[in-house]
Amino acid sequence: MTNLFLERGRILDRSPRLSGGHGGRVLLAGTALAAALALGGCAVGPRYERPVAATASVFKEAPAAEGWVPAQPGDALDRGEWWTRFGDPQLDALAARVQISNQNIAAAVAAYTQAQALVRQQRAALFPTVGLDGSGRRTGAVRSDGTASPTNSFSASLAADWSPDLWGRLREAVGSAQANAQASEADLASARLSAVGDLVTNYFSLREADTELRLLNETIEGYERALTITRNRYEAGIAAQTDVLQAQTQLVSAQAERVALRRTRATYEHAIAVLVGAVPADFSIAVADWKPTVPAVPTGVPSLLLQRRPDVAAAERAVASANAQIGIARAAYFPNIGLTASISSSTSRVRDLFDASNMLWALGLSVAQTVFDAGAIGAGVDAAKAAHEASVARYRQTVLAAFQSVEDQLSATAALAEQEGLRRTASLAADRTEQQLLNRYRAGQVNYTDVVSAQASALSARRSLVQVQLARQTAAVGLIQSLGGGWEAAWLRDAAPLAEAARSPG
Repeated sequence: MTNLFLERGRILDRSPRLSGGHGGRVLLAGTALAAALALGGCAVGPRYERPVAATASVFKEAPAAEGWVPAQPGDALDRGEWWTRFGDPQLDALAARVQISNQNIAAAVAAYTQAQALVRQQRAALFPTVGLDGSGRRTGAVRSDGTASPTNSFSASLAADWSPDLWGRLREAVGSAQANAQASEADLASARLSAVGDLVTNYFSLREADTELRLLNETIEGYERALTITRNRYEAGIAAQTDVLQAQTQLVSAQAERVALRRTRATYEHAIAVLVGAVPADFSIAVADWKPTVPAVPTGVPSLLLQRRPDVAAAERAVASANAQIGIARAAYFPNIGLTASISSSTSRVRDLFDASNMLWALGLSVAQTVFDAGAIGAGVDAAKAAHEASVARYRQTVLAAFQSVEDQLSATAALAEQEGLRRTASLAADRTEQQLLNRYRAGQVNYTDVVSAQASALSARRSLVQVQLARQTAAVGLIQSLGGGWEAAWLRDAAPLAEAARSPG
């Protein structure tokens, strides 16, 4: 390593080969060369290209029916408040609380803020650092006659240090940090989408439990009336005691199911409390009517998932970051060049610190090059390339999983819509059967066992209808989440130029 310094206008060469004015010319030439290279430096990292992933022109499971045609650009989900499509004001209020108080979202916000700070930190390394130092000291010696002879000394210095980014290592680090920050932004979107999705799912499950509880309450009232009828018939000697016992069994079983369903509802309520950042003991949701609204969800073109899915966007940004790491590893093949400049002064009086006669200035140029490392740099480059290949594979797998998720939700949506119609028909038929058998039992035409069987079937059919309505809403939420919830990473529309913006062309 060679170090050159200028002091008070004359060259002080710390290398035995340079001295006098010749050394000064070498320093000035080296400084000029470093500045030129810094301006025209060439990044040694590979140019980033967005990985090619498998895609399709249309979704296989999207039916060609009204509300499910491929969406045009203006048909995309509204960004942000997608949950308002379900038309429930209380759900909207809870979703707003999640945005503010959910701790998983708060952690993701902090991680994104940290990632942005790291970008600024990496970018700061492109510029010189300047430091100011000052000191003052008073010393004294005691003479033989007992008197003191104090002296003062003061010093001040201003120093600058800069390592020009000749090989693009620092710019690659900035690009990597920017990609990581964008991935963190996508992670934040994922956290919000997940938290709100969990809220919506739990809220609908709670409302479905309210509806089932209402059905059970109505059914229990009917069972109580049926028990009264069987008791009267038994006391009149018309019915057997087994009819009374069967009616009691059915009534108590329904009451037990109601207790279990209340516990399930409480569990959903506690989960919602945690999602909105509240203590379950201080949180409650009043019983209310359920709106089993299932909004039409435009799917759009499959390739839009590459921008609309936060997890896909984050995986792609991880590839960009890994690509930049290859350049950082390659930069180790080239020398590090450092420029330093300082001006200092020392005197016994403060007012003389800034006198020209007390000034000492220095300029320096340093070059460091690794001569032998037993292949360590090459191994680092190979490791960076392997990490990049792994990130590409993870990105492609994430894309495939995204397509699978959408297809699954489309298939479920279509099947559940058809199933709801069948369940409604079955429920209406079971209700009519129950009423007819109960009337025939009163007339003494059938056994009570037939009534019990009909009542159990009717209750099961009613609950099945409500459950399939919940499943349809849950599938709609799942589809919206699979499509990215309306979020879109605009910076992924042209990822390669974005990655190159932080780098000069080589």
